[in-house]
Amino acid sequence: MKLLWITNSPFPEVYEQLNLKAPVNVGWVHSAANALLEEKKDLIFTVASFHEVSELTELKIGSISHYLIPKELKTGFGDTSKDYIWKSLKDKIKPDVVHIHGSEYPHSHAYVRACGGEEVVLSIQGLVSVYERYYYGNISLKNLLTSITVRDLLRLDTVFSQQRNMKKRGYLEQQLIRNVSHIIGRTSWDRDHVWAINPKAKYHFCNETLRPIFYENRWSIEDSEAYRIFVSQAHYPLKGLHQLIKALPLILRHYPQTKVYVAGNNFFSSRGWRINGYGKYINTLIKKLKLEGIIQFAGVLNQEEMSQQFLRAHVFVSPSAIENSPNSVGEAQLLGVPCISSYVGGTSDMVKHQESGLLFRFEEYEMLAARVCQVFENKELAFALSVGGQKEAKKRHDRRTNARELYSIYSDIAKLPEKH
Repeated sequence: MKLLWITNSPFPEVYEQLNLKAPVNVGWVHSAANALLEEKKDLIFTVASFHEVSELTELKIGSISHYLIPKELKTGFGDTSKDYIWKSLKDKIKPDVVHIHGSEYPHSHAYVRACGGEEVVLSIQGLVSVYERYYYGNISLKNLLTSITVRDLLRLDTVFSQQRNMKKRGYLEQQLIRNVSHIIGRTSWDRDHVWAINPKAKYHFCNETLRPIFYENRWSIEDSEAYRIFVSQAHYPLKGLHQLIKALPLILRHYPQTKVYVAGNNFFSSRGWRINGYGKYINTLIKKLKLEGIIQFAGVLNQEEMSQQFLRAHVFVSPSAIENSPNSVGEAQLLGVPCISSYVGGTSDMVKHQESGLLFRFEEYEMLAARVCQVFENKELAFALSVGGQKEAKKRHDRRTNARELYSIYSDIAKLPEKH
């Protein structure tokens, strides 16, 4: 079977071949490819992705052919002038199945516009056509307006323009979903939204395979740091860091030793005129609530460093305004870290309240504070959530099961008999 995968970023081995440092966010799609090749060694595998190249570039690394596409094609809204690249790629590879990973960016729509939706399957990661409704993270209009900075105005990059950009991408995302016949999803949330956009599309269920390091280690409360909260993303309103900040005074009232560690660089403090509007709002909130020194930034983390942050935490919190099935929750559960998540999108398919984690309503930071204190005060609960979360995650993210399911989907689309 000939496969063409279209991904946002090249695989790590491409960066290695080019003597470049790979970004930290390229792992899970790569893991899925490796698991699939371990199961089905006869696949003819091609991956098309985006990089800083001036023309279509081919690299052969191991058993996978990689095509690097000029990065400008990733973000150009409605640009048909480069559609010939997609057509030439399809004509050269002649794939039995084209798997588009993610609907969030215009390039996914561009492939189907140029080449049609035949033998195409689209994996839903997030849905920007829905996410844009929640982009402001329930922050009031007054606070959004008063937080606009010089940097935002100079770059024409206010939180309002960011939301409009997401809305534009959402329009193309809906066009894409309407023009394909096969969709891969993994939650009742993404299934419902796909049905609402294109009820004729065939929906295939397949869970995700995560990065290797998260299958290898095991959290224990004895090796963790007491009252340490870990958050994996926080740099725009949708991710909800401000809700955790609002919850902190209530948590600190009972557990004054509490610290919060956030993955990523500090975009909120000591940046002068370069600070963005959300950063200004976060700074204002921290000062208002007298929380200086409570929140630390861990920097940009590779998978090993991310794993260590999870393992050191007493609890992992996902406070987002919307998510489909956040990989960070899956990674935390796979390691056995007690998880607290907002009850949004598809998260309730991942976190069963009081069994594999704790849930709270996003808008109600008081509930988040109570959930964190529940874990801090009850070692038995922390252990039960750890065991329950890991049990569910091992089943959900089983590499062989997911690879076999994915191959079965491809066989169905290509109308080929499955080889066992």
